[in-house]
Amino acid sequence: MNCERFRDQMLDALQGRAPAELPLEEHVRACPTCAQEFEALKKTSALLEEWPAPEVSPYFDSRLRARLREQAAVPAGWWEWLRKPALAAAFALLMVVGVGLLIPETPQPPLAQGPTQTPLQVEVDASSAVTDLQTLDQNQDLYANFDLLDELPVQQPNP
Repeated sequence: MNCERFRDQMLDALQGRAPAELPLEEHVRACPTCAQEFEALKKTSALLEEWPAPEVSPYFDSRLRARLREQAAVPAGWWEWLRKPALAAAFALLMVVGVGLLIPETPQPPLAQGPTQTPLQVEVDASSAVTDLQTLDQNQDLYANFDLLDELPVQQPNP
């Protein structure tokens, strides 16, 4: 038998409840360290047997019951109900949903369906852009004063 296993069974051996198949007495004779610990435990147990237990107050039970009733009557704060696992899980779920609602959604690009889409191409007539620039350059004073723009006749586009 090893010392660790003997230490585990030492209290049972002292009270006479050790399993019969364990050779505790042989280990005490063979190991001086365990024998010394076993003797110290015997002396401590003997001292505890001699010590008189204090008398329990005759009103101990009634005072204990009254104290327990007082504690049960104290209303629990909001933190006490949060300690309960089901309510704590519900509160956590509520927090996650609330935070999820506060986070703005980023728009996701639509998924391409069918053949790949090509960007929209706009044809620009180079001559019209040049004409517009020339008109702006010639009438710079006119366009600088927006009041004059209100007096210009509106031209209707030809279809």
